[in-house]
Amino acid sequence: MKFTDTHCHIYTEQFDGDRDQIIERAEQEGVTRFLLPSIDAEYISRLSGLVAEHKDIYGMYGLHPCSVKEGWQEELNRVEAQLFGDKKTFEPIAVGEIGMDLYWDKSFFKEQVEALITQVNWAKQLNLPIVIHVRDAFNEIFEVLDDLNDENMKGVFHCFTGNLEQAEHVLNYGDFKLGIGGVLTFKNAGLDKVIEQLDLKHLVLETDSPYLAPHPNRGKRNEPSYIKLVAQKLSEIKGISIEEIARITEENTNSVFFPNL
Repeated sequence: MKFTDTHCHIYTEQFDGDRDQIIERAEQEGVTRFLLPSIDAEYISRLSGLVAEHKDIYGMYGLHPCSVKEGWQEELNRVEAQLFGDKKTFEPIAVGEIGMDLYWDKSFFKEQVEALITQVNWAKQLNLPIVIHVRDAFNEIFEVLDDLNDENMKGVFHCFTGNLEQAEHVLNYGDFKLGIGGVLTFKNAGLDKVIEQLDLKHLVLETDSPYLAPHPNRGKRNEPSYIKLVAQKLSEIKGISIEEIARITEENTNSVFFPNL
């Protein structure tokens, strides 16, 4: 039984004290691949170092919407250099995480739109999937992505917490999956009701470590080994074995991030 954590930030400061143990613990629980989305230039060296050290850790390049603030154009230039330049610190498997976040700050909304459009178009040029972050902005991001949608736009809506209508909107884009993490285990989140109406072929597993730890660890630091708790909850919802959940979600992960396997 193998799992891929399709979205975790194990390069951040929260793991500086026990990163090796965290990775080892995840591997003992069957996690064989770790996919790391970037945030901004501040973290690129940390992320790149982990990719270089571990054959089963893969990285993405992108500018997180919460990092679209003063100086964002320079940040975007660095993303472009890492995606297209001759001196890439690693070969990215996706452009991400990118998207829109209007929860914390709406003052850079127009800039978030511009950064999103630019990065989606870069992903299309490179034939790479995009990893989308969206918070309090489904209507706004759909307006942007509806205009950009074509046969070259593909990827994952990570940490999906929307309703059924929003899920179907995403899946109507074509080759997109929904990233499902710890929120699925939250008692009153309601995500379980949405997921039970969706085919498993649309889902990939993630933790978003160190955030959003699943029950019974909610409120604590999340880590990739907890992905098994998400898989267990998904197996209960779907009424199939956790082994089958692992098999299907691995196939889904490969179709997005590792199409040549």
